[in-house]
Amino acid sequence: MITREGRAKAAKLRDRFEAAGAQVVEPPMLQSAELLLDLYGEDIRARAYVTSDALRGEQMLRPDFTVPVVQMHMAHGADPARYTYAGEVFRRQEEDPDRASEFLQVGFEVFDRTDPAAADAEVFALMAEAVAGLNLRAATGDIGILTAAVNGLRTSEARRAALLRHIWRPRRFRALLDRFAGRAPVPASRTALLANPQPRLGAAPLIGVRTEAEIEARISALHADAAAKPISAAEMELLDTLMGVRETVPFALSQLRDLTVDMPSISGAVEGLAARADALVARGVDVDTLDFEASYGRTSMEYYDGFVFGFYAAGRADLPAVVSGGRYDALTRRLGKGAEIPAVGAVLRPGLLAELEAGA
Repeated sequence: MITREGRAKAAKLRDRFEAAGAQVVEPPMLQSAELLLDLYGEDIRARAYVTSDALRGEQMLRPDFTVPVVQMHMAHGADPARYTYAGEVFRRQEEDPDRASEFLQVGFEVFDRTDPAAADAEVFALMAEAVAGLNLRAATGDIGILTAAVNGLRTSEARRAALLRHIWRPRRFRALLDRFAGRAPVPASRTALLANPQPRLGAAPLIGVRTEAEIEARISALHADAAAKPISAAEMELLDTLMGVRETVPFALSQLRDLTVDMPSISGAVEGLAARADALVARGVDVDTLDFEASYGRTSMEYYDGFVFGFYAAGRADLPAVVSGGRYDALTRRLGKGAEIPAVGAVLRPGLLAELEAGA
């Protein structure tokens, strides 16, 4: 439930971010379902409220602010630019009735190509200052390091693309890795399909949306995948080691630099982490005690593709992240119609802040 205290907190936070140089924006509450489905796939229907309009077609109550803010900026924003906003977002809850389906978010977004590491540190430090005094635990990660590792795998382009699509779905990602490494058996239905020289002979009439050509292309892709060599045990071990890195930033950086000897594809992303650590220190953040997890953020919004972070209430595992944020450069490419700009941002839950402050 959205409380009066939560709304008051949201207004104060937005004023704070405006004072830090952000322009106040108010994205519309209804968003194009077509755009969100294109970004997230049909999965978004399970966590968004969908409605329809005779003129605008299928619409969704905004599940967050970042996508409409990026759309707005890529259409007519300045460079560089900083934005802040406050308002309701909506998430369907089908499994946990105690989780809010409508709540407030306050955000701060930076579009600046000058120094991405400095922009990352700016957003993180601003969020840390906003929640100072509540003894929250900060967690950080970098999706870009795992993405670079996948891009460096000695396997087919199709397999790399499949893994990249599912980085934000850890179980599916692991299942694909195990199958591509030959650790998991091929499903019996696929084995039968691949063994049949004429799988479409005597098949039922086409009644779905796929054409005959699309079905044939899919069967050809399955044959190509079956012929691909498995990912080597050595590469799998390196990936497992990478995904298991969980340390404070200096020790994590040391471990990751050791891995670059055998995983040169991650070198650039790891040095990006080093630059961010230096920028955080310049902002007064104690990186010696700041946690870094290489797998952190893989269940967050799928547009994050670099630095990711969150702040959590100690001893309150029942609460979601009070603050969450990250870098989403790829989203600006997708929505920019050829243009792009490095971008990073974060959102706070003012209702949770008000609740924690009252408890403290």
